[in-house]
Amino acid sequence: MVLLAETRLSSSFLPRKIIKNSNPTNNGSSRRSSSLSLRSSKTGQSPSLTKISLLPYESQSPENSFAQEITDLCNNGTLNDAFFVLSRHLLKSSDFASLTNALGILIQACGYHDDLNVGRKVHELISSSKELMSNPVLTTRLLTMYFSCGSPSDSRSVFEELEVRNLFQWNAMISGYSKNNLWNDAIAVFCQLLLTTELKPDNFTLPCVLKSCAEVSDAEMGQGVHGMILKMGLVSDNFVNNSLMSMYGKCCLVDEAIRVFDKMPEKNLVSWNTLLFVLSANGLMLEGFELFLDMISLDKEFLEMDDATLVTVLPMCAFEGWIELGKLVHGLSVKLDLNHELRVSNALIDMYGKCGSLVEAQFLFNKTLQRNVVSWNAMIGACARNVDIDGTFEFLQAMSFEEGMMANEVTVLNVLPVCLGPLYLNYVKEIHGYVVRNGLKINSLVPNALVAAYAKCGSLDSAKHVFNGMEMKTVSSWNALIGGCAQNGDPISAVQLFLQMTSSGLQPDWFTIGSLLLACAHLKHSHQGRSVHAFIQRNGLEKDSFISVSLISFYIQCGKVSTARTMFNMMEEIDSVSWNAMISGYTQNGMPDESLNLFRKMQRYIYEPSLVAITSAFMACAQLSCLRLGKETHCFALKANFAEDTFVGSSIIDMYAKCGSIDQARCIFDRLHEKDSVSWNVIITGYGIHGCASEALELLVEMQEEGLNPDEFTYIGILMACSHAGLVEEGLEYFKQMPTKGVAPKLEHYACVADLLGRAGKLNDAVQLIKGMPEKPDARIWSSLLGACRIHGDITLGETVANKLLELEPHKVEHYILASNLFASSGRWDDVRRVRNLLKENGLRKDPGCSWIDLKGKVYCFMAGDNQNPESAAIHVMWSILEEKISQIGYVPDTESVLHEVDEVEKLKLLRGHSEKQAIVFGLLNTGAAVKIRLYKNIRMCRDCHNAIKLVSKVVGREIVVRDNKRFHHFRDGFCSCRDYW
Repeated sequence: MVLLAETRLSSSFLPRKIIKNSNPTNNGSSRRSSSLSLRSSKTGQSPSLTKISLLPYESQSPENSFAQEITDLCNNGTLNDAFFVLSRHLLKSSDFASLTNALGILIQACGYHDDLNVGRKVHELISSSKELMSNPVLTTRLLTMYFSCGSPSDSRSVFEELEVRNLFQWNAMISGYSKNNLWNDAIAVFCQLLLTTELKPDNFTLPCVLKSCAEVSDAEMGQGVHGMILKMGLVSDNFVNNSLMSMYGKCCLVDEAIRVFDKMPEKNLVSWNTLLFVLSANGLMLEGFELFLDMISLDKEFLEMDDATLVTVLPMCAFEGWIELGKLVHGLSVKLDLNHELRVSNALIDMYGKCGSLVEAQFLFNKTLQRNVVSWNAMIGACARNVDIDGTFEFLQAMSFEEGMMANEVTVLNVLPVCLGPLYLNYVKEIHGYVVRNGLKINSLVPNALVAAYAKCGSLDSAKHVFNGMEMKTVSSWNALIGGCAQNGDPISAVQLFLQMTSSGLQPDWFTIGSLLLACAHLKHSHQGRSVHAFIQRNGLEKDSFISVSLISFYIQCGKVSTARTMFNMMEEIDSVSWNAMISGYTQNGMPDESLNLFRKMQRYIYEPSLVAITSAFMACAQLSCLRLGKETHCFALKANFAEDTFVGSSIIDMYAKCGSIDQARCIFDRLHEKDSVSWNVIITGYGIHGCASEALELLVEMQEEGLNPDEFTYIGILMACSHAGLVEEGLEYFKQMPTKGVAPKLEHYACVADLLGRAGKLNDAVQLIKGMPEKPDARIWSSLLGACRIHGDITLGETVANKLLELEPHKVEHYILASNLFASSGRWDDVRRVRNLLKENGLRKDPGCSWIDLKGKVYCFMAGDNQNPESAAIHVMWSILEEKISQIGYVPDTESVLHEVDEVEKLKLLRGHSEKQAIVFGLLNTGAAVKIRLYKNIRMCRDCHNAIKLVSKVVGREIVVRDNKRFHHFRDGFCSCRDYW
């Protein structure tokens, strides 16, 4: 058994500058020392070392002095000198034992120092002697040396030359192949051992084979080895059992690993740690932590945990976000005095970072005196994961300049994900240069991360350059670029890249499919998207939750909401992401009722609504302008502790503003603990749609005083406020100011300015603005100009604009209505009939004007001229009374608001039947005297209704709030908040 021990020693990681020459005398001690050596290498600790003398100290012969000299030279790394001394001694000495001993020492040193050149010289020297070549110790060490030097082919040649092979040489081959990651070769040699010899594998052979089976996921072979273990009576060997558990764990056969553990007659610490790692690696975190608690409950004298235990448990806490359990483990590490162990400290920093406790992570990091690159990576990763961008780069800089430590691949992979926008493009370029200079592109992970980072920073050309420079493009490489293009404004390239990827022979995975669906959604390519859907079905991928959600999102963005709902209903397990996608999808497609119904259903299914779902619910309430539902949702958010979230808070402000309660919106805004740019933008826009320009402009000043710069959304709210208030000069000044604030005007801003000029009657200026736009004007801009032409009676320009609008979007009903109203206002009834015939020929139908009011939890809808309401008679009587009262204080029906070719009597009848008048009367009949009347209209309110409602508010002494499709009107005491400018 001496040779086996030496073989194990030679195949272990030898300590620096120490060459051991020890010969364990029994199998048990060999196995224990091997187990300890294995554990030490796993934990990253060096075993305690003692230099062992070759002979007792009392006397050393010249031959022993020679061996000592070789040992000293090997320890100093001067192997060529050692070889020279050995060669010279070979000519003078006939002491074969001394020579053999010296050769063995030098061979081991060659393996340790990775000196293949001297190793081959020693091999040549040994080959010259048949007696030396027949020495099993030397040949075994030769095999191990070549494997250690990364030359398995030389090991194989030596092995093939052996006339007689013992078990130790077979073990050296199996172990060597395994350590060189040549797993299949290791298994093949093992099979050759069984088939061609009478030798029986032992408790060193089998763990090496099991490791190889694990690495190639050959569970069937591993189970065969397990059978051999049972037959050979090795079931009580911990070294073998621990290897069995590890093999089963890597092959995802967790139950088998647990079965091996349960049947072990005696379990050592490595056994517990191995099963703990198996459970963790297979995602069974709860079971793993339960096993850890079992370990804690054991008698300390029987089993005391080590740092390997803790660094296995802490990542479980990190993965699941178990901060309290992580603190428990932290306390245990202090109690066991293991918290000073570097890798325990690193694992604690990592755990706190991944659990969102950045302060605790930094506290531990600062207390760690002897930091290594893993420590810095853990801290940098913690900052990046918690979106502390400044902290990420500060620690990266400190790592390089203060500690003088080189960043590695993990550092780069931690830093790149925080580069999210054009502001960080130079950082990405600097990191890229560092990667190239230091040769960190050893695998595809770093180049893939660079591709993704460049894409997120808006530099798709740089992303493609990195991608094109990759020698080996994996599926992940293609995914990085396809996803980058799909998510960053180049969906056409994403589709083209997908076609190139598939033509290269690579098969797409779930991420590829998700990115392709996103690209199709951006392009509104519903046909191509359906083809992708068919591909998913053919390949059985529809059960993957990520792909299902991607399909739902694709159909939603393409406006195919019913198809998305069908997909949603077909899902076997609907997770919170799917609920969120469907609820928000309804809201995005203007279906607020369905969104709220699904939100309620989500709660009935005992799913805790997320921030996304609650935000979508607020958006739905805002679309319905249903204040009662909005208040109920607000109460729900308060009970669920969502209201403190800045994003949800902004949604609440937006809901109150769009439901006509701007004062309540301001109250919520003032109570926010933290106000980000979204919060400011929402309240500014809210004041804008209510026509409160002075308040909006005051908030802009306050926002800048708080250190926040206005962005593109801020300016949309400001321009909207100026437009609704008629502040033309101020609005133009803010528009000119945008580039100086680093905000490039977009189509939305030009649309606001065109509306601003059009409302003020500056139609020629609006036309010049549109002609000078850097982009082609869209339908929103032409529609705004056409409405202004009707209001100010410019039929010539209006007709030109109408033709452009109908050419641009012939499928939109509202464009035909605008054109028809333009001609009707000037009495061109032939043109009115022509436009309406075009509407019918295109299969389109005008939605009737309607108003709705929410009373006591029920929504009542009124159509223009509709007498189907049970209270229609009472409504007509009440309006007659109101009309008489308001006529006495100046009301004169504005029959020019009736855009139909009928006589004056019929026009008066049509005016009295307008939906907003019916809704207001219904509200007055069914509410108390102090209740504010709120109603909503789907089209622009006419001049006659506007004038009438102003006077109604005065005679009834009630405030009336009307939201039409343009803005809010607050009627009080005979006046409107719009000051008759809308």
